[in-house]
Amino acid sequence: METQGIYYYFLPTYTQAKKIIWEGMDTRTGLTFLDHVPKEIIKGVNNTEMKVELVNGSIIRLVGTDKFDAVRGTNPLGCVFSEFAFQDPRAWDVVRPILDQNGGWAIFNSTPNGENHMYDLYERVKEDPKWFTQILTIEDTGAIPMEVIDQARLEGVDEDTIAREYYCSFSASVLGAYYGPQMKLAREQNRITKVLHQPSSLVYTAWDLGRDDSTAIWFFQVVGNEFHFIDSYEENGQEMTHYAKLLLQYRDEKGYTYGGHFLPHDAESKTISSRYSPKETLNNLGIPYAQIHIVPRTTHLVHDIEVSRAVLAQCYFDEESTKDGIAALRSYSKKYDEVKKVFSNTPNHDWSSHYADAFRTFAVGWKGEKKPTAKKLKTVRYDPGSGRRL
Repeated sequence: METQGIYYYFLPTYTQAKKIIWEGMDTRTGLTFLDHVPKEIIKGVNNTEMKVELVNGSIIRLVGTDKFDAVRGTNPLGCVFSEFAFQDPRAWDVVRPILDQNGGWAIFNSTPNGENHMYDLYERVKEDPKWFTQILTIEDTGAIPMEVIDQARLEGVDEDTIAREYYCSFSASVLGAYYGPQMKLAREQNRITKVLHQPSSLVYTAWDLGRDDSTAIWFFQVVGNEFHFIDSYEENGQEMTHYAKLLLQYRDEKGYTYGGHFLPHDAESKTISSRYSPKETLNNLGIPYAQIHIVPRTTHLVHDIEVSRAVLAQCYFDEESTKDGIAALRSYSKKYDEVKKVFSNTPNHDWSSHYADAFRTFAVGWKGEKKPTAKKLKTVRYDPGSGRRL
């Protein structure tokens, strides 16, 4: 009310925003959460867009970070990231420059979810006077009686869950996370650090292809028995030509000499809207067929994830240029069956899935393919704009 503007309230998904805030209520008082916006200052409510317009022209709107691209180009003045540890961290990357320009603000609240992007943010800013930080455990708030927690223990709730949910422990293991322990070990062993591109070594890529959602790519080099991940890239809603030109752009601007590209099985499939398969598109824009390795589809998800877990012990990640990929690997987790109260062997298909699937393409593909060497590799240069051979 004091400053006219657009204010966003982010939750991990659009569905959660609707269920938790738009339709949610305090069962102790019977008040809905929207009742906390005084009726006297409301000009209108749009249920379809989950938007409240105030009499001074300000707008409060709920957004899921699974659809964060919808706010790109908009002009918010303030943003709340609720349960940020479970959100796609790229939403903050999109919003921050806008808030900086507007002199705006942001609030992050969350239960911890391991040492992921929420933990990284907290550690970076906890001593910064420009930020306010606070951790409140159940002992600070008294929101739940201790006997309730003791009863939870008696009923079999594990100590990691209690530590995480009631005592805000970042170090508690994340239940259902596929790669949580391996990524934590990578941090402890300083394998998440500054990893430089080595011009004398070939660069490989590993992909997850998105038809209706995101495509994710890892860029890595092989140094002895180690895998050095020097770049990661993800985008939504782009044609395959966009990614083919990206490879050529990185080749010319960063000096990458490619040794091979590992693509999932559907890279050989065409769609109604495209004359060419992804594999053919890469070739048409200058990526030789000899460099394209199609990783066969398997039905052994558990085995493939075990292969990925094992190879993580050999992996180094550039902390800055692969930060989104790192966050995804930390967060990638199993679905939880609310009825049976157990984790299934099926992954959650959320923001973390694309990088995780691309990493699995790398792990399974590298194990099963014969790799070209620098001596056998023939380098041909192409114009990145037209794709014509030079």
